[in-house]
Amino acid sequence: MTRKIMVALSGGVDSSVTAWLLQQQGYDVDGMFMKNWEEDDSGSGCTAEADAADARAVAELLGIPFHGRNFSLEYWESVFEHFLAELKAGRTPNPDILCNREIKFKAFLEHAEDLSADLIATGHYARRRDNQDGSVSLLKGLDSSKDQSYFLHALDQHQLKRACFPLGELKKPEVRQLAERAGIPVAGKKDSTGICFIGERNFDAFIDRYLRSEPGDIVSHRGEVIGRHEGLIHYTLGQRKGLSIGGLRDYPESPWYVACKSLADNTLVAVQDSQHPWLLSDRLDALAVNWIRGEAPDPGCRLSAKIRYRQTDQACTLVEARDDRLALVFDQPQRAVTPGQSVVIYDGDECLGGGVIEGGNAPWPDFVSSLAVTSSQSGHARSRVQP
Repeated sequence: MTRKIMVALSGGVDSSVTAWLLQQQGYDVDGMFMKNWEEDDSGSGCTAEADAADARAVAELLGIPFHGRNFSLEYWESVFEHFLAELKAGRTPNPDILCNREIKFKAFLEHAEDLSADLIATGHYARRRDNQDGSVSLLKGLDSSKDQSYFLHALDQHQLKRACFPLGELKKPEVRQLAERAGIPVAGKKDSTGICFIGERNFDAFIDRYLRSEPGDIVSHRGEVIGRHEGLIHYTLGQRKGLSIGGLRDYPESPWYVACKSLADNTLVAVQDSQHPWLLSDRLDALAVNWIRGEAPDPGCRLSAKIRYRQTDQACTLVEARDDRLALVFDQPQRAVTPGQSVVIYDGDECLGGGVIEGGNAPWPDFVSSLAVTSSQSGHARSRVQP
């Protein structure tokens, strides 16, 4: 019996080629467009209406059934409210990871199953491997410049067993060539960027619509006030742009970088060295951990990790691995280990899982009274990780 696959059609070239490839392989293919944001998209650079029209046009070209679903409520409750809460708590969240877990591989999967689909497919550059013990592994995409396994590390076995990633063996130029060969109308459409489903906006102005920004002092590594910030929610560790600092007496004309954010007194600390000790950690702790195959690796394992998308693999040793938290030590100090971002663990090409960074062990400035933040995962205040 031909297996039925529901493809998440976004209106972009990747999902369109995904549907075309599966059709060429003999699958019974349907397409579904997900609308996940209700507000006026004008100025976002990525309107839901235009994307839906592109997705429908691709479905018509391929002659496959087209379904539209509105997951705006699910997105708001499961992704966006958490995103805002993390920003308010001083962290830097990654909504794309939560969006994959809660929307693309949960709400979408449930609706696909309701329509009798056996599998779902997305345009992610990743691969899955079926193991002899019945488990499924998540592997990096072969195109290292496009590999998206980082964003999929929070998926579980049920989600992965129902998913396939036809682009995992391809490189992006090959995907565009296939799209042109198939006559797909979005073959030349540029890749979407920005917050998952929200698009390319002025991020600071967008966030100001939902959270109050409280300006405060920017303090140098000497403890001297050197400027004003527009609200800590607008800054992340290691950030260089947007500080508006320059022409200071007794300071060199060098770039400034965000070294830390003090919620206690609404202060941002900046330094003029991108490799300043206050920015470097060789250890981190993470919470809300997910192990894709259901079991944590043994402490002491030599593995690799990424603390941000597109970072090269960093050699590390796992020193603690439980169901809810992990700790690891890197061979080389890492710059801007950022609370709220995700650390993703790899064993070669296999993505083992990961968690939300709680903190690193970079030292604090002596003049900062407190950098404690409230952990949404644990529900109580935590200070920095000890070396």
